[in-house]
Parts: sequence; C-alpha cells; structure tokens
Amino acid sequence: MRLWLQSAPAGAAGVWGFGVAIIKRILTVVALVIAAGSAVADDFPLSGNYTQNALCKGDGSDPVAVRVKISPQEIVSNLGTCTILDTTRDGDTYAVRVECKFASGPLMGNLSFTPKPDHTIDFVDRDGNYKAVLHPCPN
Repeated sequence: MRLWLQSAPAGAAGVWGFGVAIIKRILTVVALVIAAGSAVADDFPLSGNYTQNALCKGDGSDPVAVRVKISPQEIVSNLGTCTILDTTRDGDTYAVRVECKFASGPLMGNLSFTPKPDHTIDFVDRDGNYKAVLHPCPN
C-alpha cells in the first residue's frame, strides 16, 4: 500500500489519509454504540421470556395469550408491542415509560416491575387497572 501512495499523483496520499481517518472515526463510534448497548442490556435485569399469572413450562406449550418477552428496547405480548422509551429505578422497582401499538391504536403508558426473591416479577400499570405476576421461562 505504501508503494501505491508513493506513486500516486500529488495530493492523493492526503485524500487517502483523510478517508482512512473518517473510516476509523466511524468504526470507533460503531464500537462505542455496541458497547453502550451491551452495558444497557446488562443494566436491565428484566430482559427475558415470561408467562403472565402462570408457571412457565418453557417447552413451547405455553399458551400464546400468556407469553411475554422483555428486552431493553421493547415488551412483546399477545396484546401488542410496547417500545420502551425510558426506564428509571426506585429501590427494587423499575418504572418503565412505554409507547404501545395495539390493534385499537397507539397508547402511551407507565408500567412498574418489581422483581421478587422467587425470581417472579410483580407487574402493574400506573393506574392499577392491570396487575400480573410474570414467571420466568427456563432458558
């Protein structure tokens, strides 16, 4: 490569070096984003597959109506998909602000998740209209 730069027209090496510098910066930003995403996932202990109000068998026989999948970015259930907009922690409880897409239309909401010593998670919406116990599924 060095041989090419020496035989290139005047100014070509400068342009080549500038392009390499941009690529290095882009790769650095991508690496930082990936690292930040990994850190967020590690800081979000709610991630996993669950069933609502029923023990999870985890063998594929759990009814679709009770399955819930939580990731740092979204919550997916039979009712729809909720995008996680913000998460805060208050003691053992995680307050999650979501935007949900339901068949009836979008809805903004606030949810609370409280992990329990038995590895279940108490779930309640802000108004207390819906409560459930999420049971973890075996991996």
